[in-house]
Amino acid sequence: MDTLLSVLELKKTYEVKRSLFSSKKEVINAVDSISFDLSKGSTLGIVGESGSGKSTLARCILFLEKPDGGKVFFEGRDLTTLKKSEMRSLRKDMQIIFQDPYSSLNPRKKVYETIGEALIFHGFTDKKGVISQVTDILKDVGLDEDFVFKYPHEMSGGQRQRVAIGRAIATNPKLIVADEPVSSLDVSIQAQIINLFLDIKEKRNISMIFVSHDLNIVRFISDEIIVVFKGRVVESGKKQEVFYNPLHPYTKMLIESIKGDFIKIGFDMKDDIAYGCPYYMRCTIKKERCRNEKPSLIGDDTHKVACFMDG
Repeated sequence: MDTLLSVLELKKTYEVKRSLFSSKKEVINAVDSISFDLSKGSTLGIVGESGSGKSTLARCILFLEKPDGGKVFFEGRDLTTLKKSEMRSLRKDMQIIFQDPYSSLNPRKKVYETIGEALIFHGFTDKKGVISQVTDILKDVGLDEDFVFKYPHEMSGGQRQRVAIGRAIATNPKLIVADEPVSSLDVSIQAQIINLFLDIKEKRNISMIFVSHDLNIVRFISDEIIVVFKGRVVESGKKQEVFYNPLHPYTKMLIESIKGDFIKIGFDMKDDIAYGCPYYMRCTIKKERCRNEKPSLIGDDTHKVACFMDG
C-alpha cells in the first residue's frame, strides 16, 4: 500500500517549573523521537494514558503545534519546510476532530455556518450553494436537514460530535486525526460514533489516526496500533499482534484495565524522567540496565517492542 504519512523522529518538549514555589525549570519530553508510517486508506490507533503525549503527538503531526525536531512527510512533502500559505492550502486534506465537540464548535454559529465556512474558503461552493451541500454532509453523518439551522447548545453531545465529523469530512480530506473523539460521550453513543467512523472510512477511503486511552476502542477501529508512554513508543504493530500477543508490560496493563483487573495509577510527565526506560518505576520485570539504558523499538513490520525482556 502507498504511504500517505511518514513521521520521523518527531520531538516536542516543554519547560515546566519543578514546583509551584520554585523558579527552576526542567524540560519535559512530551514527544520523544516518535516515528511511524500511515498507509493510504488505513487507520492507525495511538493509545496511552492521560499525559502520555499522544494528543501532543496528534497536534504536532498536523502542525497545530510546532514540533521541536523531526520530520513529517505528507504525500512525500516535508511539512517542516512549507510556508504558512502552503500549509493553509493543505489544511483541506488534513483535518482534526477534537475530544469535546461543544468547545470545538463556535456557540454563536449555526451548523451551516460552521461547516459552510470551510467549504467556501477552500472553493467547494459559494454562499448560494452552501445550504444544499451542508445538508448532504449532515445526511452522511446521520443528521437530518433540520440541524442545518441549529446552534451547538440545541444539540446533544453525540449530535455535536456528528457535526464536528461533518465539518472534518466536508473538504474531502485524505487524512483525519481524531483526538479522543468519543471519550466525552455516553457509552451507548460511543458505539454509534465509532460505527460512523468505520462507515466514513469505507465510503471515502480516508486514512485516519485515532487517538484514545481505551485500547479496546482502538482495537475495534484500527488496522495498526502504537502504544505511547511518557512520550515514547513502547510497542507497535498490527492490531492482532499488539492486542492478542502484547509484549510490553505497559501494553499488558492496558489490556488488563479493559477486563477491570487493574486500578489506574495516574502519573506525572515529570516523574522518573531520568530513567532510561520510561516505565521503570511501574515495571514488574525491570532489570538494572533498565534504570540507565533507553530500550530501542525493535522487531519487524508486524510487531515491535521497546523492552529489555531478554537481556
